[in-house]
Amino acid sequence: MSPPPGAGAAQPPLVSVGLTGSIGMGKSTVAGMFGKRGAALWDADAAVHRLYAPGGAGARAIESLAPDAVAGGAVDRAALRRAILEDPDLLAGVEAVIHPLVAADRAAFLSRARGEGARIAVCDVPLLFETGSDRVVDVVVTVSAPAEVQRARVLARPGMTPQAFAAMLARQTPDAEKRARADFVIDTGGALDDTQAQVDAIVEKLERGWRR
Repeated sequence: MSPPPGAGAAQPPLVSVGLTGSIGMGKSTVAGMFGKRGAALWDADAAVHRLYAPGGAGARAIESLAPDAVAGGAVDRAALRRAILEDPDLLAGVEAVIHPLVAADRAAFLSRARGEGARIAVCDVPLLFETGSDRVVDVVVTVSAPAEVQRARVLARPGMTPQAFAAMLARQTPDAEKRARADFVIDTGGALDDTQAQVDAIVEKLERGWRR
């Protein structure tokens, strides 16, 4: 008996996408648009929340560095921020223990996505370039918007101040550099339909086999 058409054909390889962008650029919105097109999604911030939850590996690691920042087995992020302000050297220690745990979580996600037959897996990573994570994905997409649009979006957030916004920008790779280092740039300064069209175009290129 002949096998059904396509039986035994090689599964198209998974394409891993590193999605990044500075604060206020619309990265989460764009990630959702990739999800609507069938991409598997992973969020670095959500991974950190899991690691910082009660009993999480991240919480145990932080407790060894800053015991007062852990309560009930979970990381108190406000207390951790205060501890870092009091001891700037603490940040390097936190990053040294948390970044590998986040990387392991991402690797497990990509393995699952590959096993489930996903064609595209999007990793939403705010600090993609800062952590060197751009080197472990197949494609980099930077989400960007005009500076005045970014500023208006961020300052509209509850509790946000110009000083806090400036401090956040100082810790991130400049938008111009992110755009220059990306394989694709998505401009979110216009209508949502325009942003979706840009996402659709990228998905179609990747599905046709585009690679670096």
